[in-house]
Amino acid sequence: MTADGEEVAVLDAFRRWGYLQADLDWLGRLAPAEHPELPAAGDGVAAARRFYCGTLAVEFMHLPDPARRAWIQERMEAPAPDVDRRTLLDQLMRATIFEQVLQTKYLGNKRFSLEGLEALIPVLSAMLETASGHDTPSAVLGMSHRGRLNVMAHIVSIDYADLLAGFEDVDPRSIMGAGDVKYHRGATGALCFPGGRVIAIHLASNPSHLEAVNPVMMGRTRAKQDRQGRDRNQVVPILMHGDAAFAGQGITAETLNLAGLDGFDVGGTLHVIVNNLIGFTAEPRALHSTRFASDLAKRLPIPVFHVNAEDPEAAVRGARLAADYRYAFASDVVLDLIGFRRHGHSEIDDPTLTQPRLYAAIQERPPLWESYAARIEADGERVRALAAEIRQEVSAAKERAGGLTEIPLMRRLPAYWDGFVGGAYRPALEVPTGIDTAEIELVGDHLARLPRAFEVHPKARRLLDQRHEMARGERPIDFGMAEVLAYGSLVRAGVPVRISGQDSRRGTFSHRHLVLLDGRTGEEHYLLEGLAAPPAFFEIYDSALSEAAVLGFEYGYSRDYPEALVAWEAQFGDFANGAQVIFDQFVTAAEDKWGLLSGLVVLLPHGFEGQGPEHSSARIERFLQLAAEDAIQIAQPTTAAQHFHLLRRQALRKWRKPLIVFTPKSLLRHPAAASARAAFGRERFLPVMPERQVERAERILLCTGKLAHELRAEREKRGAGATAIVALEQLYPFPRHELAAELDRFSEAREILWVQEEPANMGALFFVVPRLEPLTRGRHVRTVKRSPSASPATGSPKAHALEQQALLDLAFS
Repeated sequence: MTADGEEVAVLDAFRRWGYLQADLDWLGRLAPAEHPELPAAGDGVAAARRFYCGTLAVEFMHLPDPARRAWIQERMEAPAPDVDRRTLLDQLMRATIFEQVLQTKYLGNKRFSLEGLEALIPVLSAMLETASGHDTPSAVLGMSHRGRLNVMAHIVSIDYADLLAGFEDVDPRSIMGAGDVKYHRGATGALCFPGGRVIAIHLASNPSHLEAVNPVMMGRTRAKQDRQGRDRNQVVPILMHGDAAFAGQGITAETLNLAGLDGFDVGGTLHVIVNNLIGFTAEPRALHSTRFASDLAKRLPIPVFHVNAEDPEAAVRGARLAADYRYAFASDVVLDLIGFRRHGHSEIDDPTLTQPRLYAAIQERPPLWESYAARIEADGERVRALAAEIRQEVSAAKERAGGLTEIPLMRRLPAYWDGFVGGAYRPALEVPTGIDTAEIELVGDHLARLPRAFEVHPKARRLLDQRHEMARGERPIDFGMAEVLAYGSLVRAGVPVRISGQDSRRGTFSHRHLVLLDGRTGEEHYLLEGLAAPPAFFEIYDSALSEAAVLGFEYGYSRDYPEALVAWEAQFGDFANGAQVIFDQFVTAAEDKWGLLSGLVVLLPHGFEGQGPEHSSARIERFLQLAAEDAIQIAQPTTAAQHFHLLRRQALRKWRKPLIVFTPKSLLRHPAAASARAAFGRERFLPVMPERQVERAERILLCTGKLAHELRAEREKRGAGATAIVALEQLYPFPRHELAAELDRFSEAREILWVQEEPANMGALFFVVPRLEPLTRGRHVRTVKRSPSASPATGSPKAHALEQQALLDLAFS
């Protein structure tokens, strides 16, 4: 091999493995690792080490695209660009002194200090300035508690006094039972740059459930981008992660997987791992099985930049490279910012109990701004004056914060939220939801039109023909057609519709079929394409096999597209608990904690049909346990028309609350659940489905879902004409007035029974019965249910049939 060839081989080895010997941690916790392909000396080694083994390193040779590798090589092997050292020093000083003043003024308060990773502030500033240079007008940020107050102050530009009001805890009575801690709250602001450029910033509210905000922030970004012509450069997403959480939380992998999927692409997310090489008290060897917490990201073809946070100039260079890469290739990219944590996990925690030697070294380490000022030989007099000025500024803000009478609202809702409301339910919020026959026929005719020479599957052809007959009034309308009518009529009225879920285009139970495939060419045809009146659109996506990330994404999307009907569908309702954190922390509690509304629709197939414990229950009881303060809506429609009116009501009225719908399985094509065309013209959804066949009753059976149809069939079989069957179509908000009126219709009935398929420790029993008893005018309420059970349902179809018949027998005995 020639000398030139040897130098190329050496350089290539360092491109591939140089990051293993980079100078990334002054504490020696990431000591350089030997690799057999990395020579210790020889021609070209010094230059290669300078490019790839300094305080900025990169993993990129796993990228399959040569153009992307070449892009990174060119920039890593070029001289480092100049940095505005004075601005950088000022940023570091503000970040550190802000924390120091809080430590003295609010001793014993948790704030989750950024000290040890103050370089995050210039890193974010550099990323946002780069984005602004690419003509991006706004950014959405997601992060956990570590350094959040610092980011709010120095990146989102929130006034110090507004931030410190959370420490002063002013006006606690205004948020009793509600609100959230200061390091979870969201904020809206802007960051200005030299030359007059400004980028608007929204920092998303988040819970302490680490990484849960990731898909929410991506969904919000996608919605904001879609509002602006679907230009993925109009909004840039930046996610900050802790090192332990990035490696350890499964939702991180789920969210990363969404990056390249058509329905979830945001043009690339900038990931910053705020890496202090510790998780509460656990060290890296207990937290991840690889050298770097970032290694999870290498499952995707994205680069990972590692940078020593104690070299702020390298950190800024890495930030700019990461941002430019995102714009060059519309790709995710990771910046692993490696520093330390000056205090314990929180400021009231003593880290010397578990890391005594580490914290002995940290206590001797001067603040980064001091060492950087010495390195660049900054003007000492100016630095001292600025430090005093910052201390005075933060101290004065504390005094102003103490004089506030309420905690300031640090976020501003965009104008597109004008007119939408939350709070308690009021009947005045109701709107008509019916459509006339002409509209039904128009949508039905549109569904029947296929592109010329489109070769449709015979079963799909039969379904289309049946739906056309339904629209013409020649057969009752089933659940599948009712849903399509709801979507079609909404988009025609200018309401955008977006749906995603596992297999949602066809539907788990083959009931939807809103996207058809040409059997010969594979071409796709969207049945509702061309029906939307601008600015409306109709989108439906088969999602990744994920519950938490996809539900989080759709929740986030609904937050920034309030006028749209946004729905997530579980393959079976049983699997919704894979997203329990999103339900608990965002969907049901966001209004109470953060004052944030959402109109998300959640479709959960539910029903006991002999399919076993994993395919029977969407856990109605868990959602009812979360129901309070009119924060959510919970419904279980028993007819196709009810499902239609429910979906249209959610889209058309201005009351924005998440809607949980327990959807049917066997009822999708059941004749008893189909509705006459006239039912779609009535005014609205009925929270209580009244008894229509019985005039006088001795017994009233109350139930939800498909059980209503089974009870009616049993009544007919037994000739039990004195039994009224009433279905609760809406469980929450509880329809007290409507139910009371229906019970009063049958005042002569001496027995009232609550009947449910679910075991006694599940279902709606615990929720409904206490609310039912005050409405009975002294009549006793008896319950019929399965025996208490640790799992929802039996795995034996025959045992299921016996149990179901036993329920029916008890209801009529």
